[in-house]
Amino acid sequence: METLKSKNVSIVLFELEMIPIERIIEGGEELFLKAGIKSVTMDDIAKHLGISKKTIYHFFKDKNDLVIALVKKKLKEDEDQMAGIISKSGNVIEEMINMMTCSEEIVSRINPIVIHDMQKYHPEAWKEFQHFKAEVLVHTMEELLTKGIKQGYIRPDIDVKVMSLMRVHQLELGFNPSVFPIAEFNTWDVQQQFQEHFNYGVCTLKGYKLLDQYKNNKQD
Repeated sequence: METLKSKNVSIVLFELEMIPIERIIEGGEELFLKAGIKSVTMDDIAKHLGISKKTIYHFFKDKNDLVIALVKKKLKEDEDQMAGIISKSGNVIEEMINMMTCSEEIVSRINPIVIHDMQKYHPEAWKEFQHFKAEVLVHTMEELLTKGIKQGYIRPDIDVKVMSLMRVHQLELGFNPSVFPIAEFNTWDVQQQFQEHFNYGVCTLKGYKLLDQYKNNKQD
């Protein structure tokens, strides 16, 4: 005769075979993006996925562990996406335009509360984000600007390191609700203003004209 305990074990084992770890991470992401991280519980995620909470705990010891896994996954995806843009773009201005499109896709799905909650309640995940910002984003921006100077599209008089650091920190600033309250500002509009201000500010006249050309073609 099957006991309640053995039945529960059987359910968990079945779910472990049927539910990949990636789906649990995605389920957490779906809820975090809607309500922020702090207000979502492991019970909420289990209910959202229609599985036992024990199944989630088989892969993740707690919510913090899940958040760290999610952040690592998304940062790797973003890094791969940026690498793809760079490899397919013909020049730096095209890279800038394609990066804006990529940024729009990323920013449009991010709830600023998620950034706040991660910084305040999940320091390990926040550390991963800061490392990505310092090592990947700044390095990518430095390479882009240096290449643009050689191509004649970016002003040779700029300090590449300073401009790269400024641009990367602007991304984080745009998500700061104390500076740009959610009720008053659209997050993507803020990021777009930062991006355009930066792009036109670092371009030579040659780059400025090509940037306008790409923008007009995109609008058409």
